[in-house]
Amino acid sequence: MESGEIKMNYEALAQQVLEGYQLTDTEALAILESPDENLLPLLHATFQIRKHYYGNKVKLNMIINTKSGLCPENCGYCSQSIISKAPIEKYAMMKQDEIIAGADRAASLNVGTYCIVASGRGPVNREIDIVVDSVKEIKEKHSDMTVCACLGILKPEQAKRLKEAGVDRYNHNINTSANHHENITTSHTYDDRVRTVELAKEAGISPCSGVIVGMRETKQDVIAMARSLHALDADSIPVNFLNAVDGTPLEGTHELNPRYCLKVLCLFRFINPSKEIRVSGGREVNLGTLQPLSLYPANSIFLGDYLTTEGQAGEKDRQMLEDLGFEIDLEPLQRELQAN
Repeated sequence: MESGEIKMNYEALAQQVLEGYQLTDTEALAILESPDENLLPLLHATFQIRKHYYGNKVKLNMIINTKSGLCPENCGYCSQSIISKAPIEKYAMMKQDEIIAGADRAASLNVGTYCIVASGRGPVNREIDIVVDSVKEIKEKHSDMTVCACLGILKPEQAKRLKEAGVDRYNHNINTSANHHENITTSHTYDDRVRTVELAKEAGISPCSGVIVGMRETKQDVIAMARSLHALDADSIPVNFLNAVDGTPLEGTHELNPRYCLKVLCLFRFINPSKEIRVSGGREVNLGTLQPLSLYPANSIFLGDYLTTEGQAGEKDRQMLEDLGFEIDLEPLQRELQAN
């Protein structure tokens, strides 16, 4: 019997998950291969899990790209990679006042998490100095703001400095499954990425790690990604959907449709029930008019633009939340971690 033919009682399965049940691979595959006519029942059941932990609240996140391009890595999806021919803006690390100004703007928009991102394999100490000094001032001005850093592969002493400065969360995505990783990049290993997430945890920083779906992986790879993030105990899981940029090795890859993207988000919620699931890069391109439905499994979005691609206008996102009857979640990070 094909997994798509399995008769699924999604609501019963959601209740089991709330009681601590872990999906089998057969059940996980059945969610990804569920018939399109079952999409609304699947979303309704998934929302029962999301509602249990997050009610009708949505977390807002904002990125500042503090260093663009100039990256020596060969990631096939990335316009900032050394092998990319994409015509992007390239610049070295921003100054402290620019990073702080970005946080001020985020605060004015009721953004709960401010993400300081820099391209590259990993930060040099001068870049860590800039981030540390910036975070200290941001925390003085906006004490309730969650500050996330995403600077690449970390060294233990760098993680310790970020923690001491007040960095709440560190993002380092696994991006894809261990099995598929070498098809996407060979300049670092899957284990390099896992080690950085573990290093952040050891330093006392909340781990954020996510994926990019649509990079020619199998459905089994998608299941493996969700399970790996469960094993890593990532507090925040950004789910990106490939927006294939011209000039990158994955140029012209268009494997996704909105209904499959929604099923992926449902799977991630079923496997990581209590975690922040953030529908992230590529949602506008890949979900299209079905974007509002993504917030039934997910409870978090980025406001504004991404690293080198444009996001949906902020007023449209706010209107989307209002039309759904959802509220912006302004609770500090610590309350969220206590819930988990």
